[in-house]
Amino acid sequence: MTVAKPSSITLEEFLNLPETTPASEYINGEIMPKPMPKTRHSRLQGKLTSTVNGVTEERRIAYAFPELRCTFGGRSIVPDVAVMRWEHIEFDDNGEPVDDVLTAPDWTIEILSPEQSSNRVAGNVLHCLKYGCQLGWLIDPSDRSILVFQPKQQPELLRSTDNLIILDGIGLQLTVEQVFAWLKMAG
Repeated sequence: MTVAKPSSITLEEFLNLPETTPASEYINGEIMPKPMPKTRHSRLQGKLTSTVNGVTEERRIAYAFPELRCTFGGRSIVPDVAVMRWEHIEFDDNGEPVDDVLTAPDWTIEILSPEQSSNRVAGNVLHCLKYGCQLGWLIDPSDRSILVFQPKQQPELLRSTDNLIILDGIGLQLTVEQVFAWLKMAG
């Protein structure tokens, strides 16, 4: 029995489809659904977004967007957190950010879910770096580690009391331990 491979669609066709919940991504001509975030994932995503914005928004240094669709380099991806330097956010005449982001984020943060392929998620981080992103984090809640990616460097696997590498100019200091401590909410 032969199984026909579904025909791929173009990026333009993908972008004209209605958004899905959870979001889907367009990678190499295929539509890839992201898994629905679970509690730990949502908690880390929310804390990272609010922590970064707490030190950047008022000073107009950068802004952390959760689940922001970024389309560039032939892909359309939705990082868990996309941090954009203020000067890279495009605004309309009303001073509001435009809806379509057609560049890589300056810092991409992905939080691995148990049902996700770590290689596919790492592939999205690497794609971002190829197109101008300055920093990528791949957070693995299961083994309490964060894989840090920077352009033209070997990834670094950080754990425990290791200091995390933060996007230049953000003015934030965090350890891996501090990030995972955000998961503790009770007693």
